[in-house]
Formats: sequence, structure tokens, C-alpha cells
Amino acid sequence: MKKKNLNGMQRIIKIILNLFSRKFLIKISLLLKPIFELIFKGNNFRDPINNKSYSYFFPYGYNKLRKNALSPGTLSLERHRLLWIFLQEETNFFNPNNKILHIAPEQCFYKIFKKKFDSYTTCDLNSPLAEIKADICNLPFRENEFDYVLCNHVLEHVYDDEKAMREIYRVLKLKGNAILQVPINETLENTIDGRDTKDKNLRNKLFGQYDHLRIYGKDYYDKLIKVGFKVEKIDQTKKMDESSILKFSLIEGEIIPFCTKI
Repeated sequence: MKKKNLNGMQRIIKIILNLFSRKFLIKISLLLKPIFELIFKGNNFRDPINNKSYSYFFPYGYNKLRKNALSPGTLSLERHRLLWIFLQEETNFFNPNNKILHIAPEQCFYKIFKKKFDSYTTCDLNSPLAEIKADICNLPFRENEFDYVLCNHVLEHVYDDEKAMREIYRVLKLKGNAILQVPINETLENTIDGRDTKDKNLRNKLFGQYDHLRIYGKDYYDKLIKVGFKVEKIDQTKKMDESSILKFSLIEGEIIPFCTKI
């Protein structure tokens, strides 16, 4: 794609992300995805989730746009593709007998997981993909109910994030696993919390997105340990060669917090 057209596309995407609600964007993207998949067929990039190749991945980001971030076929971001590879290669996640809770389900996973698992529960207050409308700080499930909980890029939106962590711990089975990805600034020792900041522009400036209530530092892992989790900091890209990282368009060194209830 020519540089002039690319810059124009980047500006349009940035405006759209900041102008429309997440709920609306999810609904409209469901309609556009089949069109994107046809238009952008090619061989420059590969999406491991649907195992298809594309000529172009969209830029994405609320402030600073990341090149080659969003797959046109599944609408997966770098973190989704990384997580898929990790779950496939390093865990028993895809055992169809696993009981899965998916909080704020990503559409790149939703249909696949719904077909794959006999017990797949989606939950969120606002997502149109969530079957159960519930507060993450007061989950309507029994203790020790799920083998896996997926809750990715959610906690930075939650007022009482530590209560949400405790709820996730509560509903997991003993030795069950949770994937709790959040945006982390690895240069910060401590989380900068702004949950009472009402100014959306200030939140956008401080935390990188208007609806984020904090930016996590390296103490995020300590917060999870305090709740009771054993936490492994997984860098899946260390096990991959440079050509694969580029082909799947991943962020080298991105950490997956893999949590186990002990």
C-alpha cells in the first residue's frame, strides 16, 4: 500500500477509535470482516488464528498507531495472535472438556471457542458478545467452577481491579489457570492509578486511552501473587525465530501473565 494511502488510513482509524464506542465498533466490525478478508488476501502476513495469509494488516492504536497490528481476517491484534500461539503450543487449553470463562470476549476468539468447548461461558457488562451480563467484581458463579479464565485488557478499565482479581481467583478450580493480560509499562516500578480521574482527556494522556483508569507497572505481578496466584511471566517470542515474529506481526518481548490457582 502506497505511503500516502497508508497515512490516510492511519488517520481514519485513529479518528474512528476515539469517536465511537467499543460496543458500536464491535458490531460494525462483524459486518466488515468478510469484506476485509477478501480485499486483503496476500502473502505478507499470516494470522495463526485462522491460518490465512494477507497482504496487509491495519494500523491500530488510540494515540500512537502501531503498524501491521490488526488482522483483516479475524480482527486480531498482536497480543491475540501471541496468546493463540502460546495456548496452542504450551498448554492444555484446547482440551474440549475444559470449562472456560471468557470475560469481555474478543471476537477473534469467540466463534472458535464456542464451537470448540462443550462448556464456554462469556461474561461482561457491555460487550454484545457476552451471554451473561455481570460485573467482574461480583461474578455470578460458584467457587472452583472453571478450568480456565480469560480476561484480557479488562482490569485497567475496572474501578476496583484487585476485587476483580479476587473474584477470578474464587471461580477458578484449584490448579486452574487464568490469562490476565493488561497494558504494562515495564519501566515503572509501581502502578499509576487514576481511578477517580473524571477527565477523559487527562486519562488519555496519562494512561494511553480515554477509558483506562490506570497504567500498570511491574508491581502488577505482585498484585496477582497477593491474591493467591502463582504467576509465570511468559515471553513466547523468545521461542520463536525473527521471521515468524515478523510474519505473524507480534510484539517481541510482550509478556503473557499465566496465573495458576494454588
